[in-house]
Amino acid sequence: MSTVDYAKWQEKGEGHRSRLRDRFLERGLDGFTDIEVLELLLTFGTPRSDCKESARQLLIAFGSLAAVLEAPVRALQKVHGVGPKNSFALHFVQSVARRYLRERLRGKRYLHSSEEVTDYLQHAMRGLKKEVFIAIFLDSSHAIIDSEIISEGSLNVNTVYPRELIVKALEYHTAALIVAHNHPSGALEPSPQDLHLTRNLYLICSWMQIQLLDHIIIGDGIFSFADHGLFASMKQDCSSILESLR
Repeated sequence: MSTVDYAKWQEKGEGHRSRLRDRFLERGLDGFTDIEVLELLLTFGTPRSDCKESARQLLIAFGSLAAVLEAPVRALQKVHGVGPKNSFALHFVQSVARRYLRERLRGKRYLHSSEEVTDYLQHAMRGLKKEVFIAIFLDSSHAIIDSEIISEGSLNVNTVYPRELIVKALEYHTAALIVAHNHPSGALEPSPQDLHLTRNLYLICSWMQIQLLDHIIIGDGIFSFADHGLFASMKQDCSSILESLR
């Protein structure tokens, strides 16, 4: 390619990127294809490169926009045309979105913001290759104080120590808790270990006068212990145990 041809090609590419940016500023993402979204994101890392084919290859490799954004940097760089700079841009955008979703919860009441809580948990946990256990801490009016990852496990095993959760809850002067973990397999049905852990947490929280509002599983969808009525039997069991200890 001659110098003149290269200059024309570069000018054409810049015009295309400029039109994408203008479209976003005018109408947001409405009308954007997933390829165009990825193309624009990739240009943040390599602004002078033609990223359309790389965006297309990413969608072929991972299957969806969400899967691309959740992919590790090393996996992204295995796709032809994706290097350290534009893979960094994709990973950075994903991390910023996660922080935004977490921080917008603070101070909001859970009963009025349960959908936003679900959005945050899905964004933070879906697609992970290992189990992660997150706690959301609430005050006496059920306003959200903060959230933290309590433990991270291997592909199939997540060790949660109730003591660590209670210590964190006391640090935040917590009155109520929501806990959540993911199933990397995508399964939504609680395992025997999930049920055992939840019973223990419910008992300990009741003893500490902390209300456990829900345990949420993130997989290929969402499973709520509270919505499925599993807390009702736990409440009865815990009341009997606590009464015998008094």
